[in-house]
Amino acid sequence: MRQFRRRREGTTDYRKRLALLKSRLPRAVVRVTNRQVLIQLTRFTKEGDQVVAAVSSQQLAGLGWKGSGTSIPAAYLSGLLAAREAQAAGEAHAVLDIGRTTPTPGGRVFAVLKGLIDGGMEVPHSDALYPGEERICGEHISKATAKQVEKVSATIQEAKA
Repeated sequence: MRQFRRRREGTTDYRKRLALLKSRLPRAVVRVTNRQVLIQLTRFTKEGDQVVAAVSSQQLAGLGWKGSGTSIPAAYLSGLLAAREAQAAGEAHAVLDIGRTTPTPGGRVFAVLKGLIDGGMEVPHSDALYPGEERICGEHISKATAKQVEKVSATIQEAKA
């Protein structure tokens, strides 16, 4: 029997995908690249996945973020922004889809999860997976980064209200 191309390439785990689709909730798809964190809220349809809302950490630059697009604080802020976009599209629930990323407690994908939760989304999760508060705030990087996180977070929350 010939395998699907995406399974052969190691791109898609179809068992995990099917389990997520059976929940009948939109998926919060999180992918981390070398330059950015990508978050898409997708809904399954027979014609294919439909993207309801999409956010990239590069959008944070327009809100005053000057740091790395792949840091833990940037992932958290991207999650906050994604929650705002999802709620604007009428979605309040989702399941986290981290794809073939190894789930490391305290990692960037769980910083995104914390941002989604703090932004008002309802996502099944365990609080033990979140990075520490000092890492989310950027205190481990510098005091200036911590102030930037606070400022950008306030900007996102204001726009949401």
